[in-house]
Amino acid sequence: MSRRRSRFLRVPVEPFKVEKGLSAAEVLTGMERVSFQGRNLATARRIWEKMLASDATIFLGIAGALSAGGMRLILAHLIEHRFIDCLVSTGANLYHDLHETRGRRHFLGSPLLDDGALASERIDRVYDTLASEDEFCKNDEWIADFALTLERRPYTTRELLYRLGERLWNDTGNNGILTAAYRAHVPIFCPAIADSSIGIGLSQGRHRDQAAAQVDVIGDIIESANVVINSASTATIVLGGGTPKNFINQASVQAEFFDDRVSGHKFALQIVTDVPHFGGASGSSLEEAQSWGKLSMDSERVTVQSDVTIALPLLASALETTARKTLARRRRPAFDASGTRLVVNGRQLPDNRFQEP
Repeated sequence: MSRRRSRFLRVPVEPFKVEKGLSAAEVLTGMERVSFQGRNLATARRIWEKMLASDATIFLGIAGALSAGGMRLILAHLIEHRFIDCLVSTGANLYHDLHETRGRRHFLGSPLLDDGALASERIDRVYDTLASEDEFCKNDEWIADFALTLERRPYTTRELLYRLGERLWNDTGNNGILTAAYRAHVPIFCPAIADSSIGIGLSQGRHRDQAAAQVDVIGDIIESANVVINSASTATIVLGGGTPKNFINQASVQAEFFDDRVSGHKFALQIVTDVPHFGGASGSSLEEAQSWGKLSMDSERVTVQSDVTIALPLLASALETTARKTLARRRRPAFDASGTRLVVNGRQLPDNRFQEP
């Protein structure tokens, strides 16, 4: 007598079939019924599409050497065409973006190069990627000069980076993360700005004028939480973990403290190489985030354990094909990041205090 098939054995794995001329979208569709990280990447595309079709304000967090590693124009595209609404970045990604927006380049190298020989020629190495230390020093001076053009008062990183994107655009007219955000009115927060060469450049400006380069990172906490409070719902996309991941998540937690209608991000997608079992935030699971109230208990979520430089080009290329109609219909939040106080959908956020019901 045959046993009834188990309820667990309902959807078979479908081997991926190689066909001529497949688009990125078709490749990901074909990966939806394979296993492991391939299926997770296909799921990530579907969850991102759901974010765009919803009323969520979409936060993007970027960490790791994505700009130096050739991802900056993908990120600029996502910003320009509003696949995301608010960016949280490490300072390094913005600095390396600035480097290329100013007409400098990163170069192909190898992790097997002689680092002593590189140092003797003032060449900096990021794994298999190279850049000129002399050009970096000129960037630092350019940032210091920029800082000295600003009014002597505190700036949130959001306002500071809007001004930096404006200056870059006016000076170069080149596309990049900072200039795309400036032109698309997408706020950028950089909670660890001191831990970067942008911070180094600002410190050189402070050296020249002790009243210059005042950065208010606590104001960033208040503004980001108020963005959450002023959103019908929120979503988080994290590339590489790091400080941006926690900053986006803590914005939801802090918002809920002041407005109990907030109940965590509704959607979550992370592409990370770190793993949860060492206890670090970068590799922490999205389920763990639910215990903190960072994600709602019914959130749609997926973790892709992958190098971003592999996953993002495929994912962004697929979305460019499949999400265009959704983007055209999307009711996205409207920001004005140009002033001391952030404006969301025509409403000026409170000054240095959390918005309460």
